[in-house]
Amino acid sequence: MISGTTENQGRFYDRFDHVVLLSAPVEVLIARVAARTNNPYGHSADQQAEIRQYVIEVEPLLRRGASVELDGRRPVAELADAIEALG
Repeated sequence: MISGTTENQGRFYDRFDHVVLLSAPVEVLIARVAARTNNPYGHSADQQAEIRQYVIEVEPLLRRGASVELDGRRPVAELADAIEALG
C-alpha cells in the first residue's frame, strides 16, 4: 500500500491493482485537522481555506483516477477491511 499525492501520480496507476480515494465532506476534513494535536497544519483560517480549495480543485482529479472510492467517515477498522478485501 502506498499513500500520497503528487502531480504525476497518474503515470504510475497502471502499476497498481487499485487506486483508492478516501473521501469525506470538507467540513469533516476541516474539523479533523483543526482538532489534531500532533500537526499544526489546518488550524489557521488561511490553511482551512486552502483545504477547501483543494477539495474543489484537486479532489475531482483524484476521483477520476481512482478505481475505488471509500467514505473516510467509516471507522478505521471498516476501511482497513474494505481495502484488504480488494486484494
